[in-house]
Amino acid sequence: MPRVSRAETEKNRLAIEEASSKLFRERGLSVSVADVMRAAGLTHGGFYGHFKSKDELAAIACAKAFESSAAKWKQRAADIGDAKQARQALIESYLNPKHRVAPSTGCPLATLVVDVGREDSSKPVRDAFHQGVEQLLEVLSALQPDAVDAERARQQALEQLSTLVGAMVLSRATEGTELSDALLEAARQQLLQPR
Repeated sequence: MPRVSRAETEKNRLAIEEASSKLFRERGLSVSVADVMRAAGLTHGGFYGHFKSKDELAAIACAKAFESSAAKWKQRAADIGDAKQARQALIESYLNPKHRVAPSTGCPLATLVVDVGREDSSKPVRDAFHQGVEQLLEVLSALQPDAVDAERARQQALEQLSTLVGAMVLSRATEGTELSDALLEAARQQLLQPR
């Protein structure tokens, strides 16, 4: 059997990370290694050549999902320029039915929060999730032009992030009902009203 080149090995590892990042957000941390490998277009047997355990992969996939979300948030803010308008655009994009129906590519906060919360505190995914929350809070804190100081900006970001995630989780759980859209709209109105 021919050896796989270093470049091919790296390509395969990235495919596994990408597939797991999407699958974990879409279906939760209970997704099997076989499912991840199938989604990456690889055989199950190759998994342990790349990762020590599914726990290691879950942490990597979680971190990758948060990095992607933080990069999108930063790019949106940079494209708009004005912090207040960027925050408004982020809120409107987050609390959107399109985001609700696309968990595999959406914010990992609203898709992984329950699964990660059920994991033992010693699992590496818990640390990856915590660091990811901090990344998003940092971006959102920078979009608080009315805050008098960094502490108040962080407090406002904490309040906004909690509302965003809570509304999205509840909206997904009630999808297909009038309540689902009403939850997104109520959160949008609350977050966008003048302070």
